[in-house]
Amino acid sequence: MHDIVIRNGLVFDGTGTPGRRADVAIDGGKISAVGKVTDRGREEIDAEGQIVTPGFVDVHTHYDGQVTWDPYLQPSTFHGVTTVVMGNCGVGFAPCAPERHQWLIGLMEGVEDIPGTALAEGIKWNWESFPEFMDAVEASPLAIDVGLQVPHGALRGYVMGDRAADLEPATLEEAKRMGLLVKEALEAGALGFSTSRTEKHRDKDGNHTPTFKAEQQELHTIAKAMGETDKGVIQLIADFWDFEPEFDMIRGMAEVSGRPLSMTIEQDDRHPDIWLKVLDGITKAAESGLPMKGQVPPRPTCVLQGLTTTLCPFTFYTTYREIFHLPLEQKVEALKDPEFRARLLAEEVTYDPDSIVTFLMTGFHKMFEMGNPPNYEPDPKDSVAAIAEREGRDPREVILDLLVKDGGKGFIFFPLMNYQHGDLEDLRHMMTHPHTTFGLSDGGAHCGVLCDASFPSTLLVHWARDRSRGTKLPLEWLIRKQTKDSAELLGLNDRGVLAPGMRADVNVIDFDRLTLHAPEIVYDLPAGGKRLIQKADGYTATLVNGVVAIRNGEPTDAPLQGRLVRGARPRPKGADTHLAAE
Repeated sequence: MHDIVIRNGLVFDGTGTPGRRADVAIDGGKISAVGKVTDRGREEIDAEGQIVTPGFVDVHTHYDGQVTWDPYLQPSTFHGVTTVVMGNCGVGFAPCAPERHQWLIGLMEGVEDIPGTALAEGIKWNWESFPEFMDAVEASPLAIDVGLQVPHGALRGYVMGDRAADLEPATLEEAKRMGLLVKEALEAGALGFSTSRTEKHRDKDGNHTPTFKAEQQELHTIAKAMGETDKGVIQLIADFWDFEPEFDMIRGMAEVSGRPLSMTIEQDDRHPDIWLKVLDGITKAAESGLPMKGQVPPRPTCVLQGLTTTLCPFTFYTTYREIFHLPLEQKVEALKDPEFRARLLAEEVTYDPDSIVTFLMTGFHKMFEMGNPPNYEPDPKDSVAAIAEREGRDPREVILDLLVKDGGKGFIFFPLMNYQHGDLEDLRHMMTHPHTTFGLSDGGAHCGVLCDASFPSTLLVHWARDRSRGTKLPLEWLIRKQTKDSAELLGLNDRGVLAPGMRADVNVIDFDRLTLHAPEIVYDLPAGGKRLIQKADGYTATLVNGVVAIRNGEPTDAPLQGRLVRGARPRPKGADTHLAAE
């Protein structure tokens, strides 16, 4: 008698091989058999007409605060995710001296748009060092597995104090201390180290993230310390506007550490060719034996604007500020009033021409109505600018009409990154490149502007099944990329494949019925903070450690099976035989 048997499903085991009709048996939290299972299970799941996959591994989230109060880490668990890694982009909450709590909250609030009031109320701060933070997370109830990385911003503030925020260079002694603290964290089970070098990342007061100008000596000293442990990965984001010296310095981190390094790749309309240079640099590095990869998303970076989100195209209009704090119903009423609309449209706003916010406020050619279900590859002819031109109207009039739809709860979809040419062909090139990995969901972050934690569902729904404006991608390959490949990037070799001995993190998905819903605003953060969530239909069951944790999108009453993942995990012996055969 097995603990659980999943029967009659089309099994995609995570290796990239085509699906095959099979049963999956689970015992003691491990996969015990894949094939024809004759023995019964204490619990049986009928997967007839459905697909069975490993649980999805999300390598790029920001649940660093949420993990201390929300065991389910929604919205990721709406989308089949069973392992998340946080502490990305150099922001997080450890190490942290008591006097710097508010500073780190302000940094996270600005960089990742997580309400500071929610963080202040939700975080208990029962740690100072990074190992103490790991202990606090380990003691928290968890529905899925979590891994932690050491964030450079917190580390720099802990070692350098105010000099970190002032972007001063670290002394050699300070850099060595940072390296020792990273070593201490890695030895305690941290999965890696992350940093940020982009002008997009700023604290709540608009100041650059403290790691923005970190110099080569500091970065290479930390990387060298990682190499001495032979543990952990490096994750980072950079602008690469001065490409060669920036890339060479980052490549040097991989050279002196010998550790896997992945970096964000995005197509920025302001610098449309840099992503190609970054890919070329990564390719040359990989060909010379360096473990470097680009980290890419499966859809545009989707900024949502509306009456309930952080931004809308009228945010900086004085007339709009008159109604900004009113209840939604009254906002809608005002925006429908002809006199108020006339005053609003008569106003002229002066923007900083170099600001990315200006692009968000005035890039009418990149504004689209977000439908339900959402279309993440909209045709440029459906943009606000195109509609306005066809109808002979001010684009802002079209925006006003969209804002008041559905009682003001709808959104304008703005594909900020990865959509320069009005389709996803460049993104397909990134995704299928031999030296890239999937990431950048930012789960838990950007609460009022985007909701990309649903990336796993986009990979299945759009790329494998529904795409109509270009070539689809094989389902088995898409599953491998977000299971086996993502797990191996982090050294988590005990998951991501359905094979005997592997961790029993499993999804049963009604692929034909899988539907990604439009995002929605909810007010369920501590202190009543708001955030965007996005749900999906079709996830019949998500198993964590051999127990059904999520059924039809909702948590079950089963005991929570999630754990803190401490350090890399070896491949179980039985799974080695299976993978060799594949």
